[in-house]
Amino acid sequence: MSWIEFAQKNQTLMLDCLVRHIELVCFSVAAGMIISIPLGIFLSRYRKLANPVLSLAGLIQTIPGLVMLGIALVFLGIGMFPALVVLTLYALLPILRNTYTGITEVDKSLIEAARGIGMTGAQILFKVELPLALSSIISGIRISTVYIVSWATLAGLNGAGGLGDLIWTGLATYNSTYILAGAIPSAIMALVFSGLIGIVKRLLTPRGLREVRV
Repeated sequence: MSWIEFAQKNQTLMLDCLVRHIELVCFSVAAGMIISIPLGIFLSRYRKLANPVLSLAGLIQTIPGLVMLGIALVFLGIGMFPALVVLTLYALLPILRNTYTGITEVDKSLIEAARGIGMTGAQILFKVELPLALSSIISGIRISTVYIVSWATLAGLNGAGGLGDLIWTGLATYNSTYILAGAIPSAIMALVFSGLIGIVKRLLTPRGLREVRV
């Protein structure tokens, strides 16, 4: 039986796994944004802290996903919440790094000009720095989202559900249909998310910067 026939005969199962996978991705990336963007702004103001914090976030990325899920299993149990904690940790680095880099690379002459016309620090941040750094920030979100689509397949081992359930069931039973039923939608999801975020990036990037920075 092909994976298409499997999907047709198991539509409810496939839909449930797909919806749970989307939930894992969206919630963890959203949590990563809530943490990383303000932290990136903070680090752009206190740059001596940037290297230690970015190094710590990078260290998390080097820990294998199965190890992180194992640690979460010990301390947080099984289910969706521990998986979201782990996926959120993995989502941090690309967004944090791109937020910090995008803000710190804003032309200093533009910031001085903004100060010269009487803008406050908050006005400079929201009207000058963040708009110019937006392309970089969205690129970080795009990278993070694609990564998390892949890493979320491991969440099936922790009882969180998603397309990983199908993949791990297939691996356990040597059934390639189950593996493909989980892997192919996951790959398509990564492409769809990447494309949608790319469209959002283009729409939000100022027209004068599109050819240069997108």
